[in-house]
Amino acid sequence: GSMPTSEFQFLGIPHITAMLLTVITPVVLSVLVRKADSPTVTRTLCYTLGGTLLVNDVVHWCYRLATVGFQEFVHEYLPLHVCGLTVFATAFALFYRNQILYETAYFWGLVGTFNAILTPELEVGFPKYRFFQYFITHSGIVIGVLFATFGMRMRPTFKSLFRSFLILNGYTVVIAGFNLLLGTNYMFLCESPDTKSPFFFAPWPWYIPILDGVTLMFFFVVYSPFLISNWIRRGP
Repeated sequence: GSMPTSEFQFLGIPHITAMLLTVITPVVLSVLVRKADSPTVTRTLCYTLGGTLLVNDVVHWCYRLATVGFQEFVHEYLPLHVCGLTVFATAFALFYRNQILYETAYFWGLVGTFNAILTPELEVGFPKYRFFQYFITHSGIVIGVLFATFGMRMRPTFKSLFRSFLILNGYTVVIAGFNLLLGTNYMFLCESPDTKSPFFFAPWPWYIPILDGVTLMFFFVVYSPFLISNWIRRGP
């Protein structure tokens, strides 16, 4: 059988380390960029972060294609989950400082991807390749989004909260059609994932509208710091 050490350990030291790095890295990078106050340093960091996300993705596709073959790749590993799309949104938001991509990455990344970091759907542990790949993708999204927010002072708007939610729902409908055509389970629309996440407690298909509502609620939660700071600035 396989070595027991290869199993992913929920809240084991590697998991906790990955979570800490997810929070500490953007803080350090943001301080660095603000202190340096140099367009070159900012640009270099943006390209490094975005580039790391994209390269990590492409290497993972090659790895999966080589190990599982084309058919299973299409079935399981196309970048059609929310996190897969958010990788692109984050990377290109960093490259081009595009507001709509940034806002989408902000809401999708901080809500969806953050959940994936807390309760990973991961079958292997540290130091396997897939462990690194998983956390570079998911932590990388959160790091990129927080860096854009604090390092580059990009901001989501109240309107973008609803726009990101509508885009997500439109995308969900498209993926539902894709799943029906190909018999796949992208975005876990056909059955729930094998994860410790508490949000899949209801049976199919009820967890889908429940998740939708929970998602909107969390969009408000991650937007709340800006809501509160706007209120404070406006004063009584």
